[in-house]
Amino acid sequence: MLLADVPHPETLAAATALEVCVAYSSPSLVNHCRRSFVWAAAYAIDNGIAYDDELLYVSAMLHDIGLVREFDNVTVPFEEAGGHVAWVFGGGAGWPIERRQRAAEIIVRHMWDSVDVTEDAEGFLLEIATGLDISGGNPGWWSPELRADVVAQIPRLTLPQEFTACFRDQAARKPESTAGSAMRGGISDRIAANILDQRP
Repeated sequence: MLLADVPHPETLAAATALEVCVAYSSPSLVNHCRRSFVWAAAYAIDNGIAYDDELLYVSAMLHDIGLVREFDNVTVPFEEAGGHVAWVFGGGAGWPIERRQRAAEIIVRHMWDSVDVTEDAEGFLLEIATGLDISGGNPGWWSPELRADVVAQIPRLTLPQEFTACFRDQAARKPESTAGSAMRGGISDRIAANILDQRP
């Protein structure tokens, strides 16, 4: 499987979620969100996991929106802030309340240590996808060919430095947040050692 083999949803909500991501995020964060969807969808396809492609795509595009200045919340973790943005976005997209809540849950759960795939397929997929893209978690779950193709076509730019700085800032202002816990747990070292940034 290569990037071209991963289907992307062609809906108004999906296109608009990408527009929001591009409007408010840096190029590095935009590419991170795009790759996160690809890792998630590719894993699902390879492992026969049924998933809602539009819901997963929208959640992937908005999962880090709480890190950007315009949506950063001074009191809650960035993933909770992002979940609120997704809920409001879903309202504008005409989604029923249950679907808006699902998007918010997926975004919050991407920062969990693990998500049960039998209870939340999209949450599980986004959690493992962002784990690979940020800290290099479980790279063997994706083929070297796919990893190389995706990174070549959706480059990482300055993501390691930028994301580390974002998490350092979040941890300083909200030490009890998941970002704070991640920094204390050595995520900056894992980001620096991510296999996706290693030249062949």
